[in-house]
Amino acid sequence: MMEGLAQANDLSEVIEADRAHMWHHLSQHKQYETVDPRIIVEGKGMRVWDAAGKEHLDAVSGGVWTVNVGYGRESIANAVRDQLIKMNYFAHSAGSIPASRFSKRLIEKMPGLSRVYYSNSGSEANEKVFKMVRQISHRHHGGKKGKILFRERDYHGTTITALATSGQPQRAEQYGPLTPGFVMVPHCLEYRKQWNVENYGERAADAIEEVILREGPDTIGALCLEPVTAGGGVIVPPAGYWERVQEICRKYDILLHIDEVVCGLGRTGTWFGYQNFGVKPDFVTMAKGVASGYAAISCTVTTEAVFDMFKDDPSDPMSYFRDISTFGGCTAGPVAALENMRIIEDEGLLENTLKMGARVVENLSALQEKHAVIGDVRGKGLFCGAELVADRATKEPMDEKRVAAVVADVMAQGVIIGMTNRSLPGFNNTLCLSPALIATPDDIDQITDAIDRALTRVFG
Repeated sequence: MMEGLAQANDLSEVIEADRAHMWHHLSQHKQYETVDPRIIVEGKGMRVWDAAGKEHLDAVSGGVWTVNVGYGRESIANAVRDQLIKMNYFAHSAGSIPASRFSKRLIEKMPGLSRVYYSNSGSEANEKVFKMVRQISHRHHGGKKGKILFRERDYHGTTITALATSGQPQRAEQYGPLTPGFVMVPHCLEYRKQWNVENYGERAADAIEEVILREGPDTIGALCLEPVTAGGGVIVPPAGYWERVQEICRKYDILLHIDEVVCGLGRTGTWFGYQNFGVKPDFVTMAKGVASGYAAISCTVTTEAVFDMFKDDPSDPMSYFRDISTFGGCTAGPVAALENMRIIEDEGLLENTLKMGARVVENLSALQEKHAVIGDVRGKGLFCGAELVADRATKEPMDEKRVAAVVADVMAQGVIIGMTNRSLPGFNNTLCLSPALIATPDDIDQITDAIDRALTRVFG
């Protein structure tokens, strides 16, 4: 237990206030009538301590792939404190020093892109793109090219319109009617391939073209994709996929939107996930790891060509992007993001991510040989998944209650991992790992050893 951590009896008032007044995310609250809600009290490096004083190794970076540089970074906290005293906020119709400086540093990492629009969350960053595409449709295409394509198993946010792009039907269920004009294209998970071909990546991309031709190329304005599918099962697109996607977008004059909310800022071992595949997007959105959770920030990044479409007629009062994000004007986000980026650079965390990611895959592959329940191991950098199956031959997905039992057993051992959750009916069966970019070999081994023991206990 960390020195100075409050004892459980000191926090009884906090626990009762939580039970009486909190509405937690992604939680069925009936359980809290008989058990205490979990309260995380302190974090340092890759470890967190709960209200009972129990230590956990966090293998999901804050639960949702966010705390890329780890907990307890005083330099980020100090930078934020100093900035808040000097200038905490002004609506982003005006600029700020941290916002300007971070935009310059960010664009240096993103050749071909040039403009940064700040907002508050990943959902919001993606909504900005959808609004930009719709406004481009009205101003430059006579109202055509307003449809937006998204991919099965991908996820782009929690608002009603973002849920219209959810390739995870359980995320959107019971929230309709959703915003119209969004069309789904097939997933690219070769482990559960829809076509029996050798060049599966190209074939999966060709399926996008088939949707475009069905809908009409003159109706499609943008294609929105995650570089590596996250909550839909940690899916790395097969070889040939991204090259073909780029060709298709250029062929039909379709803007390419890459959602880097999960993969951005080092998670895959490059600054951005799309940079693993050589594509040149028109929009890139990011949030989570941009400031590692030390402040709320998201960014919508565009090319100059996109930006220019919103200043072509200054005499028209409707020609510019008539949008605002209140908390896009906070200075805490970009100043935290600047220090977060410095840490990633100075500590060599991109290189570490590649090395430790390879160790995760190697360890999981060894477990796959030992445990027949592991059907597939996949990932990129420190973003990895192990899909659990009831039968390797048929690839029948493992019942999600048993997958959840593995996660619970690992938690009882003092390690926090994730699983696909309320995503696809029958396919919430993938264990998810996304440790902080500071992970050591011992950390990785502790995580996979805990999974090994849990698989043995749950499945024998």
